[in-house]
Amino acid sequence: MDIVVCDVGPRDGLQNEPEVLPTETRAELVDRLAAAGLQRIEAVSFVRDDRVPQMAGAEDVVAQVRRREGVELAGLVLNERGWDRFAAAGLDRVNVTFAATETFNLRNGNATLAEAVGSAEAILAAAGETPAAVTISCSFGCPFEGPVDPGIVAELAMRFADRAEVVLADTIGVATPSAVRLLVERAGASGFHGHNTRNTGYANCLAALEAGAGVLDASVGGLGGCPFSPRATGNVATEDLVYLLEGEGVATRIDLDALVGVARWLEGVLGRPLEGYVYRAGTWPPSAA
Repeated sequence: MDIVVCDVGPRDGLQNEPEVLPTETRAELVDRLAAAGLQRIEAVSFVRDDRVPQMAGAEDVVAQVRRREGVELAGLVLNERGWDRFAAAGLDRVNVTFAATETFNLRNGNATLAEAVGSAEAILAAAGETPAAVTISCSFGCPFEGPVDPGIVAELAMRFADRAEVVLADTIGVATPSAVRLLVERAGASGFHGHNTRNTGYANCLAALEAGAGVLDASVGGLGGCPFSPRATGNVATEDLVYLLEGEGVATRIDLDALVGVARWLEGVLGRPLEGYVYRAGTWPPSAA
């Protein structure tokens, strides 16, 4: 069984960091992940610099990234202005995102749920044949409204399923495997974006896989969170997820030793230990190197 592991570290990972990394460092992170065998990388987001300063200069990052055959670079957009920037930058896949709740959309994008869905519709129409994903954040819980009705999420997912991959996001890390399994099946979702806030992220990824998801998001070193969600800590660590998947017989075509090297490099860049475990403990069996 083959799946796509999408590393969102350059976007979702870095957007919650206190410092703003230079564009050349962000581009180098993308390059290192591609060299490790990641087939899909969410490289940037096209959002307002004053809202998420860590993502400023997206076009400069894209311009500095070495393009590799077989590596799909994605960019996240929230509205039509973001789409215009994405289209000009020339990335491979657009990731349109909105939340399943009214309040989170207002806090994150200054739009109502209806307006956010309308923007997603318009972006997909403009995208035409460009590969697209629609990520529904807060699919399992909202920091402002609490538990989310699975029926609403499923309805939103099915609205876009014939035009894009639909990814269900556990933005605040409250989901458990049974909830993930049921909602991925009910919504017919293509992918799952998990956070390990309450230490259920990896089990949730396996549950999503069992339910039919073919795309799993993760972030190198376990970096990440959401600047608009209180106490939303890091994503599932890519190297930990790859170790788990390969051990379970799921082919990722990712060089785990090289990926661990990326996490160790990133630890030096940020000057602190990261949240992942495998890069600290090492792979098993130990590499000959």
